[in-house]
Amino acid sequence: MEQRPEDQDGPAAAGGPPTCYRHPDRETGIRCVRCERPVCTDCMIDASVGFQCPRCVREGSGTGHHPAASRPRTLAGGSVAADPRLVTKILLVLNLGVFIAVSVAGRPLLDDLLLFGRAPTDGPAAGVEGVAEGQWYRLFTSMFLHQEVWHIAFNMLGLWWLGGPLEAALGRLRYLALYLLSGLAGSASTYWLSAANQGSLGASGAVFGLLGATAVLMRRMNYDMRPVLVILAVNLVFTFNPWGAIAWQAHLGGLIAGALLAAAMVHAPRAHRNAVQFGACALMLVVVVAIVLGRTAALN
Repeated sequence: MEQRPEDQDGPAAAGGPPTCYRHPDRETGIRCVRCERPVCTDCMIDASVGFQCPRCVREGSGTGHHPAASRPRTLAGGSVAADPRLVTKILLVLNLGVFIAVSVAGRPLLDDLLLFGRAPTDGPAAGVEGVAEGQWYRLFTSMFLHQEVWHIAFNMLGLWWLGGPLEAALGRLRYLALYLLSGLAGSASTYWLSAANQGSLGASGAVFGLLGATAVLMRRMNYDMRPVLVILAVNLVFTFNPWGAIAWQAHLGGLIAGALLAAAMVHAPRAHRNAVQFGACALMLVVVVAIVLGRTAALN
């Protein structure tokens, strides 16, 4: 197909901000959600999520393309969904459902889902329990467990504010993988670095993973980083304060995992995008398993 003059990529200033591919004299921080070319405000065309460039809009409505080639994609290559917050809503419902169940059932259910390494238990079934005894499920169940109203309120607000934009930018599958792996990394870090009998619970590790991913995404989109850096700094102050009973290990582990996974998702080369993205997720899961195995060996 013959290329029109207006479709020629404009020169980019060396080391400078990107410029519109149709108007090289105009700096811009906006990119087409399909081809990722920079476009100025005169060239950007509204899409269901983000904006598209004139070339992608024109080619998407033409003939001779496979249907998948014209399907709108998110920045990370995921499918654009009709409801860009569906997974976030499901995660909110799960967290709230577990909170209500624990409020009704009381301490027995809390003890069954809580994260701790190795500790003696009371009652008729007294013994030693914990992740080190083979109860690996606690690494996962504790991610949805909250006991105080203020705790679940703060975490769910963070999930809603951070999760929606990330789900729209990454796509449902990649977003869910990032959330769960960040939470598991936070649980593994807590298991590794805290006392064996210290209990831990909450979605904070996963939410901090979303915070780290948001910082990476904003940097990728050339947005102003100051707001998210201020939020991150405030949260780190509360995380490492000397007077609060906060599992800083989960916050730190989730933050690092979320930032690394997001970097792999939004910076993966288009030619090998899926391999890089899902390879990074698999590698993060391997790291989590290795940490758990190492800590278990040390405790036993």
